[in-house]
Amino acid sequence: MKGALSPDAAAALIPEGASVMIGGFMAVGSPERLIDAMVARGAGGLTVIANDTAMPGKGIGKLISAGLVSRLIVSHIGLNPETQARMIAGEIDCELVPQGTLVERIRAGGMGLGGVLTPTGLATEVEDGKQVIEVEGNRYLVETPLKADFSLIGAWQADYAGNLSYLLTAQNFNPVMALAGKTVIAEAESIVPVGVIPPDGVKTPGVLVDHLLVRAA
Repeated sequence: MKGALSPDAAAALIPEGASVMIGGFMAVGSPERLIDAMVARGAGGLTVIANDTAMPGKGIGKLISAGLVSRLIVSHIGLNPETQARMIAGEIDCELVPQGTLVERIRAGGMGLGGVLTPTGLATEVEDGKQVIEVEGNRYLVETPLKADFSLIGAWQADYAGNLSYLLTAQNFNPVMALAGKTVIAEAESIVPVGVIPPDGVKTPGVLVDHLLVRAA
């Protein structure tokens, strides 16, 4: 099985101060076993790029509660009061990015593009310090690409070659994040022989995946 690792061994690959993209939307589609192993290991100073920080006790919220995150690039933190408190206290640097802009910045990072042009955020605080250019008479913000040392992916199924499929809305940010991490670690709910996932059901091809978490005991 491709790059098979236990959760503890996978967490051991992620050093202090690493940047990590973590899939999920309010923890739906997040790699929970891997996050638990990261909390147990205790390597902090992480930069987390994600849609949100879930809630205390769920998904990325566990990393927040453990004090392992120093910087966030997310679209919202509204349902996690611990994230809000740590941001206000100056313990976490939080960059809030409009959700559509966030996913396109990640896509740009994964595709090797130089950035994204978007009108979202013009004439608001989002514009502060950013380049504005005009194209065909319209003004756009230049949003820079996002990449990370690691992308941590939650999938529904994986096969032995690392091909991944997702279940309904649990797909969310996972496929695009799999493009933008130097090392991609995937945690699937089940692992099946090659051929069980139909070709058109593969949303993340195995060539992008470096490691699979072994099956849960």
